[in-house]
Amino acid sequence: MDGKGYTKDGSVDLRGRPVLAANTGRWRACAFLVGYEAFERMAFNGIAANLVVYLTTQLHEDTISSLRNVNNWSGVVWMTPIVGAYIADSYLGRFWTLTVASLLYVMGMVLLTLAVALKTSPVSCINGICDKASASEIAFFYTSLYVIAIGAGGTKPNISTFGADQFDDFDPQEKKLKASFFNWWMFSVFLGTLFATVGLVYIQENLGWGLGYGIPTVGLLVSLILFYIGTPTYRHKVRSTKNPTRGMLQVWVSAFKNRKESLPVDPSDLYELDPQHYIATRKRRLVHSRNFRFLDKAALKEGHPGIPCPVTQVEEAKLVLGMIIIWIVTLIPSTIWAQVNTLFVKQGTTMNRNLTSTFKIPAASLGSFITLSMLISVPIYDRYFVPFMRQRTKIPRGVTLLQRLGIGIILQILSTAFACFVEVKRIKVIEDHHIYEAKDIVPMSIFWLLPQYILLGIADVFNCIGLLEFFYDQSPDEMQSLGTTFFTSGIGVGNFLNSFLVTVVDQITGRGGRKSWIGNNLNNSRLDYYYGFLTILSVVNMVVYFWVSLRYHYKEEAKDMIEGKESVMEMEVGRLSSTAQDFQT
Repeated sequence: MDGKGYTKDGSVDLRGRPVLAANTGRWRACAFLVGYEAFERMAFNGIAANLVVYLTTQLHEDTISSLRNVNNWSGVVWMTPIVGAYIADSYLGRFWTLTVASLLYVMGMVLLTLAVALKTSPVSCINGICDKASASEIAFFYTSLYVIAIGAGGTKPNISTFGADQFDDFDPQEKKLKASFFNWWMFSVFLGTLFATVGLVYIQENLGWGLGYGIPTVGLLVSLILFYIGTPTYRHKVRSTKNPTRGMLQVWVSAFKNRKESLPVDPSDLYELDPQHYIATRKRRLVHSRNFRFLDKAALKEGHPGIPCPVTQVEEAKLVLGMIIIWIVTLIPSTIWAQVNTLFVKQGTTMNRNLTSTFKIPAASLGSFITLSMLISVPIYDRYFVPFMRQRTKIPRGVTLLQRLGIGIILQILSTAFACFVEVKRIKVIEDHHIYEAKDIVPMSIFWLLPQYILLGIADVFNCIGLLEFFYDQSPDEMQSLGTTFFTSGIGVGNFLNSFLVTVVDQITGRGGRKSWIGNNLNNSRLDYYYGFLTILSVVNMVVYFWVSLRYHYKEEAKDMIEGKESVMEMEVGRLSSTAQDFQT
């Protein structure tokens, strides 16, 4: 720390005043954020884990419609963060975006609780076929869901990045703490998910849907109050660029205008700002890379009339393009994850769920084993796997970010392959016992599904947490909220893609009166073929992923910047002290 104890990265409080490192940030501030996020995840997963069951049993939608509606809502939840991140990075900042979005989130939860608690319209059923709920009930229910989706758009991309902002990258001790931040952040968040998949889904199916949604609503309100109580401890990053996305577009426009120009042999001949400019503004100066060289034409000193783009700005545009490519090859893994709250649950509802003669486990509760396996795996990964690999690879994280993702992708493939195997066995049991009706229970324990859930949980320690860390770490400094939306939007597109695949596969395989792979009656479908199709698709995607990852160039900061930032801190002490005194007076 510098002589006055101010943060080295220039963080400020909510009023823009320099903050003391000892009194702000780190896990002390993150504790308030973790509390909010745990309840947010509890609320979200309390809805998502059992939504397909509510749609089919309470609103009486058919299987394909319910799967499509769950995927579409989940897709929107994970896509709206693009807007929330853009607003945070370009206008309001993370704190104020979180404030507005969390209020919308809570309002949506209140409306949803009312929608399920006040459902009174009688539903007539004939021979097991029930009429759908009234149009007004359906409209009210879905309106509540999509208000939540809008609120999630402002919270999901900003809460984790705001948490990461509480650590000073220029302080060695805090930077070391930050290296484990995403592992332990997600570990804390999984606790909320665990309560949702274990407790809330049971309450919803056995004690009432209103109570099942009301509990996380109250919890979210309490956590929101705690979030505001922690305001004095938060650090806020100072934005040096008002609209970072404009800088990205400027690189592409300049490169296009100079497309007929030749690049210099020596990259040092490209335009770059003086290192002192970056030291003074605390902005990272990036090392020139040889990938996507067509964008280097934006930095030509004698190109198209106008001010050329600095090399660092060009490198930031390259980072975004590289992340887009990685994002594309992680869409299939996101599609696999979409099965957890859709087909995995429907598959479980057909199996024997009795623990005792009087207690039946909700099918969605098996999702808790994903969370449990993650809760067990995160400490093992952070305390044992990383140090073990670090000694052998000399990489601070143990493995590179993309190697971590690759391990997760392989584990996901194993999970999907096992799901296919279990479904083959389930169909064999169906044939042996001559089961044909949709509501007939297959005499096969639901715990046959456990391995696929556990494998997905372990995979997510590598894949899910790895993706979040990768997109945060590789994003340009001024676009880390927007960078995190690569993670959230990938999940969203994965849900949309799954909705598309389910619809297309059902239409193609059900033509001409043939048996659909995914019909309303899963006891008379071929879900094993669909899981096999996903396994093959995942293997092909894995090959493409490894080819792309081997060619990825990681963000690299110039060495003179690291030394320069340390030396400039002593010069900044007087300015910070004077500024703080001015604010106090």
